[in-house]
Amino acid sequence: MKNLIFVKLGGSLITDKSKPYTIRADVIKRVCREIREARKGKPLLIGHGGGSFPHVSAKRYETHKGVINKKSWEGFVKVQNDAAKLNRIIISSLIEAGEKAISFQPSASCIARNDHIIEWYTKPIETSLSEGLIPVPYGDVCLDLKKGFCIISTEEVFRFLAKKLKPERVIMVGKTDGVLDSEGNVIKEITKKNFGGIKKSLMSSDGVADVTGGMFLKVKKALEMGAEVEIINGLEAGILKRSLLGESGLGTIIRG
Repeated sequence: MKNLIFVKLGGSLITDKSKPYTIRADVIKRVCREIREARKGKPLLIGHGGGSFPHVSAKRYETHKGVINKKSWEGFVKVQNDAAKLNRIIISSLIEAGEKAISFQPSASCIARNDHIIEWYTKPIETSLSEGLIPVPYGDVCLDLKKGFCIISTEEVFRFLAKKLKPERVIMVGKTDGVLDSEGNVIKEITKKNFGGIKKSLMSSDGVADVTGGMFLKVKKALEMGAEVEIINGLEAGILKRSLLGESGLGTIIRG
């Protein structure tokens, strides 16, 4: 779709991952306002991570491993419920900012095999975009033909949707100035050519466990999206707005 932009609001940006079920209300309100101010009618799809909401139950039940014991399905529904709770908060904040946002629940519409989405009827998302709405999918659980179920990150959601919708740009908004190396320095550009040399030094943007695979898998998925991806700092006011208005070089650019 012409001029389509994907935006991911990272779980560590919109929640405090060190405190279960704790949102960063001021950050959510501000980034939604920046989206409203910068969008100017351009087609936009927003995804978000789960942060301190589904990660609590996912870690307790080892949901990323699929069906492993009698408690596994209990974990599945709890993780799904927690992810949906955060999604409603984001939807409400976007509506309050003046946008017409609509939720798309991956766990109700996707099928995966070994952690990769293989089926998703995307016509409702495409129609929403054509009508000027903002579809908002998110990191979620998913029924899996091999494992019973799996966790799908927002990056996996974007990887699949990018092949269908072909965005011009993908903006991933976190709480650091980009992808950091082992010394904490920003890596300005990542390509398939230099990824092999830097992947060992990639570090998580925070110090807590991430059941969706951390920064390494985030970058790996970004390289598969077929569009220019930029990872920027959402804690700094105005950066997301500038990026949406077309400015680049504000963080780490990933070119697949």
